[in-house]
Amino acid sequence: MSDIKDGANYAPSGKAEQVVGEGEFCFAAAFLDHGHIYGQVNGLRDAGATLKAVYDPDPQRLQRFCAAYPGVKAVASFDDILADPAIRLVAAAAVPSERAAIGLRVLRAGKDYFTDKSPFTSLDQLAEVRQAVAATGGKYAVYYAERLHNDAAWRAGELIRQGAVGRVLQVLNLAPHRLAKETRPDWFFDKQRYGGILTDIGSHQVEQFLTYAGCASATLNFARVANFSHPDKPGLEDFGEMSMTGDNGASFYARVDWYTPGGLRTWGDGRTFITGTEGTIELRKYLDVAGEAPASRLFLVNAEGEQVEDCLHRSGFPFFGQLILDCLHRSEQAMTQAHAFAAAELSLRAQALAESGTT
Repeated sequence: MSDIKDGANYAPSGKAEQVVGEGEFCFAAAFLDHGHIYGQVNGLRDAGATLKAVYDPDPQRLQRFCAAYPGVKAVASFDDILADPAIRLVAAAAVPSERAAIGLRVLRAGKDYFTDKSPFTSLDQLAEVRQAVAATGGKYAVYYAERLHNDAAWRAGELIRQGAVGRVLQVLNLAPHRLAKETRPDWFFDKQRYGGILTDIGSHQVEQFLTYAGCASATLNFARVANFSHPDKPGLEDFGEMSMTGDNGASFYARVDWYTPGGLRTWGDGRTFITGTEGTIELRKYLDVAGEAPASRLFLVNAEGEQVEDCLHRSGFPFFGQLILDCLHRSEQAMTQAHAFAAAELSLRAQALAESGTT
């Protein structure tokens, strides 16, 4: 499940600090529509969580999942998971337009929810989930994997918190992805179901900006989406870009697209460029072009000089252990609920601006 050429099924796993023992924190997986579920499950299991049950209406997806995780119990109904008092968290990667409704069921059953990004496809869904979180006290966590499950991206956050580049002035994200059109399900090309390119993979980029720049919110400056070269799939947006200004004045630009060339050894050459008052950081998240692949490299320049860090397999992906402990202790160390919702809301508003010129 870790084919670096296949972004839809790329599922990192690594040596992590186990924050709980076997059986101390049980979770379930459900609605396996997107391959990111394997990354979500790997991260939780690597941190010590126990995968107890799985549900999916598709027998083939269910069989494939059970083969990857021997010992997990396949249940006949999602209600079986919701009714099990031992299950504290439900991880899911449903069709994007269905994620909020599933999350509401999980929250109302008294459990926490961990969904693949994007967590919503409309602002109405976000508003309803916000109300449910306030009413239930449950967690609606989001798998923003391009930071949470990438070594160099995680390391950048650590360095910024340590003051390595001073105050962050700009974050620039370039996020090409491999389309692999023939492997995609029908919903992938239905805009009502996936929400648009800025809502979808754009949410990753907004989350990174808010984290690195230390912003709670932002205003939109510009957004655009296009289908440049896939007339056979009119619902597909194969290119998107957006610009924002954070509430502290920091600048943000991101480009997302489905134009990774066939000859690239990974599913995308994701890059991040961070400019601060006292230094710069460049992230080469997945490979060095014409060099090593996979790779996860960070380049830091500040008053102390020029440094390169090989980050691959070194972070331990702490988010997942933090999330487990947050669920147990009702804390917010992994990611605040406000931050998870802000990243989703801004990407939704960017999508709306690109489509209609209104926010």
